[in-house]
Amino acid sequence: MSTDVCIRSMAIMASGDLGELASVVHPEATNREAKDEPPACRGKGPAAFAATAHWLRAGFADLSFEIHDSVADGDLIAVHCTMSGRHVGPFLSYDERGEVAQAMPPTGRTFAITQTHWFRMKDGQVLEHWANRDDFGMATQLGWVPPTPAFLWRMARAKRKARRATR
Repeated sequence: MSTDVCIRSMAIMASGDLGELASVVHPEATNREAKDEPPACRGKGPAAFAATAHWLRAGFADLSFEIHDSVADGDLIAVHCTMSGRHVGPFLSYDERGEVAQAMPPTGRTFAITQTHWFRMKDGQVLEHWANRDDFGMATQLGWVPPTPAFLWRMARAKRKARRATR
């Protein structure tokens, strides 16, 4: 069933057992959410999806998706879930040139936010992905907003360090 493939792709991304991505992600698959992710995530196919998993797992430990509902309509699948984890590493966002735009230093806090992931399928594999997420809820739970002066300073320091590391 196509909903099972989509849910499996999410479980693989969370678990880090990325060798299985080729079985569920089409070679031409695109992640529409990759525009704010590292350049390696902006490509196509399992390697780009694996890069997204590495990016998420670099910032968040104990990453998981609790599936609430899924529905299929032809080649379109929607999965409603709660994503949870713990913020253990800098969470980086990137600009259109692929350079670090923001760096949220680790807080050690946990979060749980609802999301809806949308998938388009082809040949029994994920061809396209996009999502609706509660990013503000996550930022609030992790202590990113409202930012304290000390956190703003830590953000600037983390951004500077991340930019140096990518050069």
